[in-house]
Amino acid sequence: MVVAETNKPHVAVLSSPGMGHIIPLLELSKCLVIDHGIHVSFLNITTEASTAQIQLLHSPTLPLGLDVIDIPAVDISALVSDDTPIVARLSVNVEESLKPLKSILIELGKPQALFIDLFCTQAFDVCKELSIPTYTFFTPSTSFLAFCLYLPTLDHEVECEFIDLPEPVQVPGCSPVRTEDLLDQVRNRKIDEYKWFFFHTSRLPMSDGILLNSWEDFEPTSLKAIREQPFYKQIPTPPVFPAGPLIKHDKPELDDECLAWLDKQPLNSVLFVALGSGGTLSAAQLTELAWGLELSQQRFILVARKPTDASASATFFNVGEDINVNYPKAYLPDGFLKRTKEVGLVVPTWAPQVSVLQHPSTGAFLSHCGWNSTLESMTHGVPMIAWPLYAEQRMNATMLVEEVGVAVKPVGIPGKGVVDREEIERVVRLVLEGEEGNVMTRKARELKRQKMEANYKNEAEVESVYNRQSEVKAFDDSRAGVKGLIDTGVSKIPRMFINQQHDLDDNSGCSDSQFSIPIIDLNGIEKEANIRAEIVDNVRNAWPLCDGSE
Repeated sequence: MVVAETNKPHVAVLSSPGMGHIIPLLELSKCLVIDHGIHVSFLNITTEASTAQIQLLHSPTLPLGLDVIDIPAVDISALVSDDTPIVARLSVNVEESLKPLKSILIELGKPQALFIDLFCTQAFDVCKELSIPTYTFFTPSTSFLAFCLYLPTLDHEVECEFIDLPEPVQVPGCSPVRTEDLLDQVRNRKIDEYKWFFFHTSRLPMSDGILLNSWEDFEPTSLKAIREQPFYKQIPTPPVFPAGPLIKHDKPELDDECLAWLDKQPLNSVLFVALGSGGTLSAAQLTELAWGLELSQQRFILVARKPTDASASATFFNVGEDINVNYPKAYLPDGFLKRTKEVGLVVPTWAPQVSVLQHPSTGAFLSHCGWNSTLESMTHGVPMIAWPLYAEQRMNATMLVEEVGVAVKPVGIPGKGVVDREEIERVVRLVLEGEEGNVMTRKARELKRQKMEANYKNEAEVESVYNRQSEVKAFDDSRAGVKGLIDTGVSKIPRMFINQQHDLDDNSGCSDSQFSIPIIDLNGIEKEANIRAEIVDNVRNAWPLCDGSE
């Protein structure tokens, strides 16, 4: 067990199983460590941990000051099975795994705060006993938070099943939720799946505060409602803080196949098709999707996963385990790979999603509308084809289509549960070629701009209380060096290396003509040895001190 550093604030972070939960909680942890100088202990539930979870949380590139604490695995085989629904299964996992939580927190020196996600609310009781403030990092959308806060009232007032209501569910201050968009967890109130979901959502008011993985301009109506509507005040709802978007930053290999292929494509011409870490399609639907892509004659990258007729969330608990046994040729239509090789790229299981979305050749994203993927798409100004599969994704899809205007949703065949190839062809052409697609692209890029402005404002506020001397000392004490910072995946220059520009005295006698800024082209430095040598020579000529000369 790692003992907390005494010279830094120390907090603990706890995520429930599932990559869609772990990734944003890990990104929050990195933010606290890198941007705020806080020591973080990330409590890792190892029971039923997927290959992807193990690799992510034991990566050598995690920043110094972020310690992953493995909670010992427990045997839950007698309590769950492969047929146990997602929320019930992960809730039982959390319930059993957190039995030693009190002793873990004491051994860590009682952190100054604990951050949890929606499905770790069992931690409230332990933290209350230890007087540790507990904050919920709510990783889905703000509108879904409003629904969750309203659920106890809805449960009390409605006698029938929610899906049998004659009218949409009117969440106070928010857009109505159509019954067909309700998440699976609230469609049957008699089963454990609902009872666990209700248990966790009804405990949200126990939080000392709720952090949102969103920003002010993305969901202004829902955010305003939670802050101002009398209904939420009388709950009472804890303070809410938009802290997003906190998204994963890929660090792809230099020779990554997807990015190399994208480099050869025209701007905004490629449809990226990926259905999240846990999403799968039926065999019939995957066949229709492949044919629709081919008929559209548009460029595409398809992240292919072996189909299953069992569940749309079939890979939720075993993400990454099929990476060496996934052969798309075996389940895609005969001849598909050969016929589309000039316009398409099929990759098994995984692609560097963020890097693909930020690539200038990517023009649209066919997504399951999980909240992490939605944030990644909007952060990079990419419109979407909404293909929801499970959880609250149908609610997300409707919001993106009808409220935000950055997505289109294909229409399935009534009674069959399948979207046919002609409909897929239509929406692919619409988003990449049609005027509607151009409108969605402009709206997505406006959201990207608003997000960047919000980032600048937040950075300015942080800068106003920034202590450079403290950060430099912490950096020196870590002995990480610049290489250590790069290995942690930092995406911007740390503030301690930036000197603020000061106005020169008008009487200093200096003029612009006296200054010359050398410009060194670094293009190709990572690929060709001769180019690297030439660049090094240029640096030495520009700054003689670099080679030790006077």
